[in-house]
Amino acid sequence: MKKIFFLLFLLLPVLIFGKIDFIPFVENQLELIKEMNSEEATQERIVKLIKKQEFMYSKAINQLLEDKEDYLKRSNEYKAQVFALNKVINLNKRHGNALAVARDEILVKIYTILEEQKDMIKNILISLDNVKSYDEYEKFLNKEFVRNQTRLQEINNIDYKKYLEIQGESKVLIKVKEYVKLYYMVIEVNYDVVKYLSYFDKKMYSLNEYSKYGLVAPIIQINEMQLTKNINSMLEPLGLNIIKILVIIFVTLLIYGIKKYVYTWAQSLLFRIKYIQKYSKDIVNKLHKIIKFIMLLINIEIVVYIYNDFISVNSINITFNILYSFLFTYAVYKTLNTIVSIKISEIDNNSSVKNEIINVGIKIVNFLVWIIGFLLILYSAGVNLTAVLSGLGIGGFAVALAAKDSLANFFGTLSILLSDTFSQGDWIVADKQEGTVVEIGLRVTTIRTFDNALISIPNANLANADIKNWNKRRLGRRIKMSLGVKYDSKADDIRNAVLQIREMLQTHPDIATDKTEIDRSQYSASKILSYEDSHGIKKTLLVYLDEFSSSSINILVYCFSKTVDWEEWLVTKEDVMHQMMKILEKNNLEFAFPSMSIYHENEVKNIS
Repeated sequence: MKKIFFLLFLLLPVLIFGKIDFIPFVENQLELIKEMNSEEATQERIVKLIKKQEFMYSKAINQLLEDKEDYLKRSNEYKAQVFALNKVINLNKRHGNALAVARDEILVKIYTILEEQKDMIKNILISLDNVKSYDEYEKFLNKEFVRNQTRLQEINNIDYKKYLEIQGESKVLIKVKEYVKLYYMVIEVNYDVVKYLSYFDKKMYSLNEYSKYGLVAPIIQINEMQLTKNINSMLEPLGLNIIKILVIIFVTLLIYGIKKYVYTWAQSLLFRIKYIQKYSKDIVNKLHKIIKFIMLLINIEIVVYIYNDFISVNSINITFNILYSFLFTYAVYKTLNTIVSIKISEIDNNSSVKNEIINVGIKIVNFLVWIIGFLLILYSAGVNLTAVLSGLGIGGFAVALAAKDSLANFFGTLSILLSDTFSQGDWIVADKQEGTVVEIGLRVTTIRTFDNALISIPNANLANADIKNWNKRRLGRRIKMSLGVKYDSKADDIRNAVLQIREMLQTHPDIATDKTEIDRSQYSASKILSYEDSHGIKKTLLVYLDEFSSSSINILVYCFSKTVDWEEWLVTKEDVMHQMMKILEKNNLEFAFPSMSIYHENEVKNIS
């Protein structure tokens, strides 16, 4: 008996007033549907009611996001009523009250539909904080909608409209007919809820982003202002509104304000890295424009994100990721080159490390940086790197064939560097080309000719060419000449001149002789090589009467200057020539010039 009184107490509002306790929003929606379904409703009236309904749902979503935490804490509102109704249904079934059973079953289904609807909304609100993107949220929405409609089909398994055709004036029958109409209106409300949740999905997603910072209430207040509504009506065709513009301005000013702190943070971060502490200031100076451009990109990306109601667009994300990957690669490239350029300037000129090896090493490192950067860009673009790298094994042979010349030039570069045939700045003659080596690159070596032209020779060709290197000498640049004196010169004068020229060269400060000292500190005794030949040292000095030519008696002068520099060599050579001219003049010797004597035999006989 106590149980029966308890059940009757739970159902008291329904039994006394015949009214179900719905929340105000559901009550209003039921009234709208009732008005739209009435026979007196005109098309114009229905259109106005639909607009009113849309406004009510929009306002309800605002309120829902504003009071999200409270809504999630609500318990099952109709659990007790459903429990009591099921007990009453069992009692009526035992007593054979079919209409009463139908009445209570319909009421249970009404409560169940509303609870299912509430559970769906709760799940959607919870998902807003858990999903990582709008696409994921949209998928969850569709999943919830399908679940709701499936559950609705399970509930709506009986056609209760048949009770509307039963004639009678009993209170139970009247209540059954009332509940049947209400039941189908509640189903219609559920359809509307699903429809408007789908329609306002972007609004819910964006408002939830604001709710994370407690901004939903002020945003709703701003949007409710009449001035805001008037301005938004003009901005909405452009996809904008007052809130978006205010947030975009705030974010832009914020990023502009923290930009200088980013530079300081970057420098302090680099300063913490032990190996590049002393380069941090130079690196930051080099990265100034890159950091500035990155900040601009971040600003643009956030603006686009806000403009699109905090919804990420895959194509836009990929574009920005590619740009960030490129800028990151470029930043690493600039950082490495800045460190290397400073390091090179600190290297002592007497360092054993060749400049061209450093140069080629930098190019190889830069090449690897850009290769890794290219892979990073591909990854940012969504390319499957595993497939790409595995494809390189298959296509490697074809690539090797296509790039055989490039590979040959690369190995030619290694051959040139390892063989130490020539270095940057050397004066060489190769492939009938003569000039100064500008740079030994990965593919070609560039030579600046003496008429100021630039020639590029593939390293594969240069590695196999005959190369004459004029710079591979440390001491001794040859001076060779033949002094021709007249045939009427006296033998003693010629002998004295030869002796004096030899003595002059022996004592000349800029001519290499046997007495010239050589620095052998770099000589390795383990090498079975002539030190003079391997290091380009020549001290030969020869002055002799050489030959009787057709028009002169020739004196051979063969010696080497101490310097190998061309201009210094010319100065030394000029001085030697002046002194030899003085010696010849002192010994009454004159330079012969090409001449020919003609004898006429007849004239000689007549004279005889």
